[in-house]
Amino acid sequence: MVIEYRCVAAHDWGMKHILLTLALMALPGLAAANCFADYKAKQDRPLRLHYGVMQVGACNAQAAGAEVRSRLAAHGWTLLTIVSVFDEGGLAARRDDAGQYFLRF
Repeated sequence: MVIEYRCVAAHDWGMKHILLTLALMALPGLAAANCFADYKAKQDRPLRLHYGVMQVGACNAQAAGAEVRSRLAAHGWTLLTIVSVFDEGGLAARRDDAGQYFLRF
């Protein structure tokens, strides 16, 4: 009986350990889902400029810049600069300024 109890207890601890490990592994992905970049972009002929906000997978300006550049290029825009990278707490303050380019791409 004691052996059976220990097996069950060990099994319960193992499952809890596995679930905790999986949850901790998911945290970086969850944090990345809440990263945003505001940027300035242009199109040529005729010259058009816009300021926008985009959700990005990386919370640093260099990695976000590569992602923003690629996504904008697919729509005919050229990235001029990444203004900043921020979490969802900064969205409301930028919504009006970004207008139609708020989370568009």
